Amino acid sequence: MTIELKSTIDKENFIVNIQAAFKKAVVEEYGDDGKEVIPRRDVEKTFATKGAEVLDIISDGKIIGGAVVIINSTNRNELALLFINVDCHSKGIGSAAWQAIEQRYPQTEIWETVTPYFEKRNLHFYINKCGFHAVEFFNPHHKDPKLDETDDFPGGDYFFRFEKVMRQA
Repeated sequence: MTIELKSTIDKENFIVNIQAAFKKAVVEEYGDDGKEVIPRRDVEKTFATKGAEVLDIISDGKIIGGAVVIINSTNRNELALLFINVDCHSKGIGSAAWQAIEQRYPQTEIWETVTPYFEKRNLHFYINKCGFHAVEFFNPHHKDPKLDETDDFPGGDYFFRFEKVMRQA
């Protein structure tokens, strides 16, 4: 399987697809309350973050997922969003996409990402497939300093923060 990463030219398509991909896990865990699973304003806020690069994940000429990475001068970079379209799950595409991201940013010393505590597929993916390590658990007694009161994510205040050390400074 060949995975290609390209800067997205259709942010609307990205938003619709990430909402659909994230909704599957949330509905399985909490049921469908009819709300946007990952609110548009939160995705757009991520797009606008300094250093953000919005990428389409492409296989055989078809967009099958997307990612937003935050690249900064410290070489401590962030995987802010990553999704694979639901009809492409469990085919090794996520792992291949992550490898392509690592290759695209070889200067990265440490990658960081967060995922909701309930999202078992993500926990398995980041730890067992990609080599990340859980380094922090955000909860109501230890809040993520990057989130503000307007952020509305599934799982509320419960997130794991992961790091992957690529090379020492």
